[in-house]
Amino acid sequence: VLGVPNRIRTCDLLIKSQYAPVAASATAGLSAALEASRRAGKRGVDTAAVADRLDDRLGRARKYSAAWAPYVWQINSVDDLRVASFHILASEGAVHSDKPHAWHMALSHRLSEVGGSIMHPTEWRSVRLDDPAACAAAIAWWEELVLSGGEGMVVKPADFLVRGEKGLVQPALKVRGPEYLRIIYGPEYDAPENIARLRSRGLSGKRALALREFSLGLEALERFVAHEPLRRVHECVFGVLALESEPVDPRL
Repeated sequence: VLGVPNRIRTCDLLIKSQYAPVAASATAGLSAALEASRRAGKRGVDTAAVADRLDDRLGRARKYSAAWAPYVWQINSVDDLRVASFHILASEGAVHSDKPHAWHMALSHRLSEVGGSIMHPTEWRSVRLDDPAACAAAIAWWEELVLSGGEGMVVKPADFLVRGEKGLVQPALKVRGPEYLRIIYGPEYDAPENIARLRSRGLSGKRALALREFSLGLEALERFVAHEPLRRVHECVFGVLALESEPVDPRL
């Protein structure tokens, strides 16, 4: 809980120092350029293609201006904080990596029922991948979620830890909505030429990094719950920080 206000201040700072100025300058510049092209068109200059391109870019800039709105609200006290749990890391004497995700979500919902206004339930679905109707329903649920301002969903296997032929399976995959991705990649990320470039990214390095950090995080929890010296817990934490300093494709 102590870390939440800091994160909120960080998001507010990002919006004021990075996102909002980009949105304002893009909207103002493209609006002026579009108006100039239209005036030139009225004088007989063939600006139709340019005007269409500018109008398209202006529409994306306006979407960018509104993309972060669902994730920002006024924080005046602890009562204004919102926490939505999606799994239980650990409790006294136990790290709950041996429990299936349905157990984690059920307990998270129980916490939201007794946690007052701060605790919010996290919506979730269990989907059989060999059932086309269930997959279609999950896709429709995700589309409705992101259209209403949601960030997206996280896809996880039924069990917390799953091992395959090549070792530990990636524990989770974020599937974000198009407008949240606009915050991350920029106003025009979904233009056809930019989508083609994003699709050419190499993901193997990012996946390997995520698995190493996940393993270190679990080891840190095990050591903490076992009441090992704090330096032993910090070994794992600093290991994660060291991995974060490795060069990884910034578009991921």
